[in-house]
Amino acid sequence: MTSSPAIRKVFQGVASRQQMLRMFDRHSQRPSRWETDATPLYAGEWFEIAEPEHDYMFDVLPPLWIRGSMFGMREFLTGSVTSVFFALRIDEQTRYFHGYCDLSDKASVEAMRVAIVERESRPLRAMTREERLEHIWSITSDDYRGYAGERWPAVARGKRTVLLYGGKEGSFLKLLEDLTDDEVAAKLPVQLRHLPSPIAA
Repeated sequence: MTSSPAIRKVFQGVASRQQMLRMFDRHSQRPSRWETDATPLYAGEWFEIAEPEHDYMFDVLPPLWIRGSMFGMREFLTGSVTSVFFALRIDEQTRYFHGYCDLSDKASVEAMRVAIVERESRPLRAMTREERLEHIWSITSDDYRGYAGERWPAVARGKRTVLLYGGKEGSFLKLLEDLTDDEVAAKLPVQLRHLPSPIAA
């Protein structure tokens, strides 16, 4: 068994029901969708939801399991990866989260719970560069995001791309990971553009 990918926050703020449902399959356009193991794409992703969305998902199907304030979905997304929902007490407030855990790793659920509490217990709002890129990917319409194909250099193929507006030069695709700080800022909602990095916080 390979170890699960890094646990990562993929959306800033509390996702609406529509946003939640859309983010359940953020990688639906990936190449070879039905031919490759998608575990590394999904395992470790998490984001915050509201209580009604948490309760709605609890009522969709009988949970696979319930452990205190956590429950796992009976339907698996891919392989041994399924949705886990958390109701966590953070700074004297109950908050709700969705995460994808690889249940072949028995420690994955607890590791995600600890990571969420640690991340959300920071005294100041902050976003890492990786969180900014993940948020951009989460909020970008399928029409304006995709994956590098055969026209790209071999080293870039299969990596995520987003459409940028180049003014007089017109629109062009760029690898998500190669966005400059200015391009990242332009893609983020106004309220998120000037959040500090965790180091600065």
